[in-house]
Amino acid sequence: MTIHASLPRRAVAELIGTAGLLVVVIGSGIQASDLSRDTGVALVANSLASAIGLGLIITLFGPLSGAHLNPVVTLTSWWVRRRGGEGVGGREALVYGAAQTAGAIGGAVLAEVMFGRTPGTFSTQIRGGGHLLVGEVVATAGLVLLIQGLERIGRPKLIPAAVAAYIASAIWFTSSGSFANPAGTIGRAFSDSFAGIAPQSLPGFVAAQVVGGVLGLALAALLYGGTGRDQKDGPAAVGPAVPVRTPAAATPANPGYEPIG
Repeated sequence: MTIHASLPRRAVAELIGTAGLLVVVIGSGIQASDLSRDTGVALVANSLASAIGLGLIITLFGPLSGAHLNPVVTLTSWWVRRRGGEGVGGREALVYGAAQTAGAIGGAVLAEVMFGRTPGTFSTQIRGGGHLLVGEVVATAGLVLLIQGLERIGRPKLIPAAVAAYIASAIWFTSSGSFANPAGTIGRAFSDSFAGIAPQSLPGFVAAQVVGGVLGLALAALLYGGTGRDQKDGPAAVGPAVPVRTPAAATPANPGYEPIG
């Protein structure tokens, strides 16, 4: 069901949700590397925990804020709205992005504290090389295409499980480890751990993620057409899984959720 929440409440949901995601990603990475010297085993544990945690967070916060947890997802939602579909406005996008980034940093610091490590220590793990940037473009493009595709074919309820499964697999099939999230990437710079990334590697990764987001949006338009509203055949299309404030008697912003009765 959809909760028609105010922008401040939705921003808090994005902040807490993104913080929770970073706690899961970084915390499971620290735990895995502490328990096993085998990098492959550690990556299995980290990818499974990250996928499960992400799916649960999207399920919990989706009806409230849309559970973007990712500035690229928010920007694609903003673009879809500009093209006549359902999504967030410019002011909402800025607030969401700020909340996501603050939440990511806070979650990283919390994970460090939780495991008795010095909080606020920057990562020393340099992730450089053009092949890693290509991996980030692919990872982010696939994520955006998945979300937009499910929304445009009228199956938004599949997004939590589908995104979780995609991230679990993308951690393995991309060279970069599928960060695919500018806010999450910035947050991971605040953890010198298995899941961290050195600050000097941030510009390249974030730029690659933005390029991937644009590519994913373009592929969605090519495959499914426009914003989803212009489909004439097939399942009814819907807008992004982002509840937009509407009067109580109005149609809910996302048909994938049921309004509160």
